[in-house]
This record gives sequence, C-alpha cells and structure tokens, in this order.
Amino acid sequence: MDVVLIALFILVLLALYLIGVPVAFALGLTSLILMLTPMVSYSPELVAQTLVSGADSFVLLAIPLFLLTGLYMNSFGLTSIIFDFAEEMIGPIRGGIAHVNILASILFSGMTGTAAADAAGLGAIEYEAMQDAGYEKGYSAAVTGSSAIIGPIIPPSVPLIMYGILAQVSIGVLFIAGIVPGLIMGATLLMLCTYYAHSHGYERGTWWSLPDIWESFKTAAPALGTPVLIIGGLLGGFFTATEAGAVALFYTLFVGYVFYGGVENGDFVETTYEGVVTTAALTFIVASATLYGFLVRRAQLPDALAEAVIGVTGDPTLLLLMIVGVLLIVGLMMETIAAITILTPVFLPVIDVAGIDPIHFGIVMILTLMIGLLTPPFGIILFILEKVTDVGLERIMRSMVPFYIPLLIILLLVVVLPGLTLWLPKFVGLI
Repeated sequence: MDVVLIALFILVLLALYLIGVPVAFALGLTSLILMLTPMVSYSPELVAQTLVSGADSFVLLAIPLFLLTGLYMNSFGLTSIIFDFAEEMIGPIRGGIAHVNILASILFSGMTGTAAADAAGLGAIEYEAMQDAGYEKGYSAAVTGSSAIIGPIIPPSVPLIMYGILAQVSIGVLFIAGIVPGLIMGATLLMLCTYYAHSHGYERGTWWSLPDIWESFKTAAPALGTPVLIIGGLLGGFFTATEAGAVALFYTLFVGYVFYGGVENGDFVETTYEGVVTTAALTFIVASATLYGFLVRRAQLPDALAEAVIGVTGDPTLLLLMIVGVLLIVGLMMETIAAITILTPVFLPVIDVAGIDPIHFGIVMILTLMIGLLTPPFGIILFILEKVTDVGLERIMRSMVPFYIPLLIILLLVVVLPGLTLWLPKFVGLI
C-alpha cells in the first residue's frame, strides 16, 4: 500500500508538472485527485480551511517585502552603481572584470532573493562589461551564471524563506547560516577566475585611485546600506527576517528617491505590479503545498520513507549525500520553488530520524538546487543567459563545465562539515 501511495503522490504530481501545469495547480490537483481515492480519506470541506491556513502566515510577508526591495533597486538603477563600485575595488587585479562580476553578485545578493533575478537583471550588465574588456563570450556567460547562484545563499533569499515556512524553522537563522557558505562559494569562484586569467594571459586593469574609489563609494554607499541593514539587524537581534524585509523596503524607497532621483510614476506602478503578481503566485504555491503536505503526512508516507532510507544507512553524512544525489537529479528537471515545496515535507521526517539539523539541511538543499539551475538540460539560468547574451545555449553549457568543479566541492564541504552553516548562528547566539 505504501509503495502504491508513494507512486501516486509523486507520479501524478510529476505528470501534471511535466505537461506544463503550473506548480501551484499541479500540487492542488494532485491533492484533489488523491482525495477521491479510497486510500486517502480526507473531508473535502477542510480543503479551503487547509489552503487558508497555509497562506495565513506572518513570515510569508517577507516574500513581497524582499521581492519589492530587489525590484525597486533594479528600477532605480542601483545594480549599475554597485557594479561600478565593485570595479573600482578590483583595480589592477588580473582578469579584474570577471572578479567584479562575482563581487557584484555577492553585493547584489543582499538586494534580491533569486538567482534568476540576478542572472536576468545584473547578468546583462556583467556580460556586456566583460565583452567590452575583451573576454571570450562563453567564459563571460559562465562567470555570470555561476556567480548568480550565490544570491539565494547569502541573505535575503526567497528559496530560504519558502523552506523556512514549510520546515517551520527560523528564517532569520537560515539567513545567517547561509552567509559563510555563500562567501566561501564566492571566494572559490574568485580563485578559479584568477587561475583562468593567468593561464589565458588577461591584462590587468588600471591601478587603484583613492579619489576614484572614494567617489564611487560615496555614490554607492546609500545602496550598500540595504544589505548592511538586513544582515546587521539580524545578527544584532534587532528585528526578525520579516521585519528586516520591511526595513529594507522602506530604506530602499527612501534612498531611491532622495539620493538617486527615483523613477517615473509609470515605471513605479509597473514594478509594483510585477512584485504583487509574483507574490500572489508564491503565496498560492505555499497554500497548495500546505494541502499537499498535509495529505502526505496524513497518509504517513514520510514515516514509511524514513524507515526505508534509515534501513539502508543510519549514518547522517551518507544519508545527506544520498538526498543530495536525489536533489541534483530533481534540479535538472524542476524549478527551485517547485522542488522545495514538493520535497521539503517528504525529507523532513527523514532528516529528523537521522538527527540532521534542519537549518543545515536547508542550506544543503538550496545550494544543491542552485547548482541544478546551472545544469543541462533544463537549468533555467542557462536559458536566461541565452536570452540576455549573444551566446548560444550549447556554447554556454560547454563553458560552464570548469565551474561545476568548485561548486560541487563547496557542496561536499557543506554536507560533511555542518559547522560551516551552524557556526555563525551559534556564535551570535541564535541557536
């Protein structure tokens, strides 16, 4: 019976998703279909109540707040300003524009929450700058794509918010836990770019000019205040992740209009509309995932899966590596939010039985799925790069191969060394 139920829950959902049904509707339809079978007894009258309870969450407010913050930062042109500041900071380092590409993504990660937004918004700017500096097209696209996945690891992060809601763990702690792995990922990519620059003989940039650095810093300082507010407020315990989103949004609007001239009313309305539509879609996904997760738990499928997996191995590290293998495969075919909403309720009982910290698992899960965004044949960032650059998809895929090595090494380190994710939250007293 368990095998049949697991097959129904997974295969019906995947079939709907693969034929193009949006993930929110796929989750809801799968739940309704299974409710009609005799194996899952559930009162239809409670469907609406379950859906509403799933969307009735204070932490869900963090999604529109951080989304709008990133969208307004784009509208005010602050991505270009941050990029210019990063370029001044790199100075004469060989292969500097590639380093700027990565540093800008690290800085901009505090003002967005999704890798796709980084690749689509900042990606075009980064790619054009590398082309102007004479870099090979495939390499330029590969650096842009690999740097984009840093954003959802360093706070704020929409995927981490979604995981925190579904796993019922502190989003603030998740944000802080992602800082060290994100910075290590950025440092590793910088080292790869340094090697690439020396092996290909790329020229140095202009020497540092303190007056130019100071002028660039003065221009970028108001924009850079956003990640400082978010991370500083969370580390200091001054506000929760949701409150951090509200502070970041109001601060961004203030500096956007006071220091950077604001935007036309029509552009402001269009940006707001985009944020509202995206928020509505994500909220619907959470509501549908709540119903799906409730049915999964009611059918006791996670317990059956946990017993089966623990029967194979009880070692937490080996178990986590097995889950990573599954997530890498899922990441090839499924968008990140969809994968999080579907798999989080399934894996949580497994990691609980194995004694794996849910904060550690959350970072591992998001990092693994981010790598999936860059992996053929369906990695969404690959398709975004094809659209925002003049590089063909096949060439982008070939150029990405060297970048998989450091990313997979970082993933392995995060899996086997939980301290990389848990040290900073413990140091500041959050756990």
